[in-house]
Amino acid sequence: SNGFREKFEAKHRSADGHFVRSKAEMLIDNWLYMAEIVHAYERKLPIEEDVYCDFYIPTGKVYIEYWGYENEQKYLARKQKKIDLYNKYGFNLIQLKDEDVQNLDDILPRLLLKFGVQAY
Repeated sequence: SNGFREKFEAKHRSADGHFVRSKAEMLIDNWLYMAEIVHAYERKLPIEEDVYCDFYIPTGKVYIEYWGYENEQKYLARKQKKIDLYNKYGFNLIQLKDEDVQNLDDILPRLLLKFGVQAY
């Protein structure tokens, strides 16, 4: 359902003009922009299910999911369902948690490289 996406309005503006839903997503978006990595925000997955990723990187066909709201039960169920879908379709997935967002310079280049995406 779209309830979750409506509940968290996209009101944070990133450097490249994307409106995102949280400060963490803004930091991720800005990092990708500064690293000159072409990316889309909230792209629908190319599957029947109506599911949107947080970020999509066409080079390497990489999806990035940022998992905040760790302690909300409803959110955790949604997260697991999403991870199952990524596994089912064999998509390239990078998962980021709150502590990762503080260390994007260390973490993202390494994770992106696994899928052949060069940062910097």
